[in-house]
Formats: sequence, structure tokens, C-alpha cells
Amino acid sequence: MTFTAIDFETATAFHPCSVGIVTVENGVIVDEFVSLIKPPNNLYSPYTIQVHGIYPRDTMNAKSFTQVFPEIQRRLQGRVIVAHNESFDRNVLAKSMALYGLNYDDLNLSPRWECTVKIYKAKGLKPTKLSDCCRTMKIQLNHHEALSDARACAKLYLLR
Repeated sequence: MTFTAIDFETATAFHPCSVGIVTVENGVIVDEFVSLIKPPNNLYSPYTIQVHGIYPRDTMNAKSFTQVFPEIQRRLQGRVIVAHNESFDRNVLAKSMALYGLNYDDLNLSPRWECTVKIYKAKGLKPTKLSDCCRTMKIQLNHHEALSDARACAKLYLLR
């Protein structure tokens, strides 16, 4: 059980405003990383602000994606990656990297990540939103806070 769980919160479309990454070695959480990320032009959708509560004022002086990327790369490169609704987080990462001229293939990741939505759906759990899975599995969650979401995803994957 060695893997990395990741969660992005986005400002608009695929532009991240926060990332949470949890590293698990042999079934034990050994590292956690969280960072705010200043999205392009520090623009936000009112809808995303309502979801996660991150405002432009919170990221006005935050690092850009390219400044945070070395930490992301260090924690993800060559690892098994887990996310809740993996296609969303994988696309945020891949599209953000492409926007800044970074080569996704250099991360040496599987084309498909492990997905706790799919795992828990296959187990018959409905609905499979992160908050519902965590409630059922009795995992503490501060939903839409990137590190809490990544940590909860890691715990869900460990319990699968």
C-alpha cells in the first residue's frame, strides 16, 4: 500500500487554486503537502468560491502553478496516484502542465489513476461523493479543503 493521493481545488475550469498531496508508504501516511496556487490573472468563478471558500484575496500573493510544481513533481513522479474522481484531478494537472509548457509524460505516471469513486461505486455505495463515502466509512473530512480531501481519499483507498 504505497501510493500518493492528490486533490485540487479550482478557481475556474482546470486552473487550480489549491493542491493537497498525501504520501502513503506501506499503508502509513508519511508526508502531507498543501499549497494555495495563484490562478492565471487571479480569476475565480463565483461558483467555485461558493464550493471551497477560497477567494482571490487568499491567493493574491500565493505562488503560481509553475512555482508550486517542483513540490508536486517531487511527490508524484513515478508513483501510483489516487484521487476521488481521478479524471478531474488528472485533467487539472495535465492541462495546467500543458498551459505552462511542462511535459506530463516526464512524471512517469500511469495513464489512468486509481479512483476511489469507481472503487466505492463498485462496492455498491451510493451516492459516491467524497463526503458520502467518508460519512459511511467514518473518516473525518473538511470537504473542499484540498489537504483534507486528499487525506480522506488516501484513507478511503486504504480501506477499500
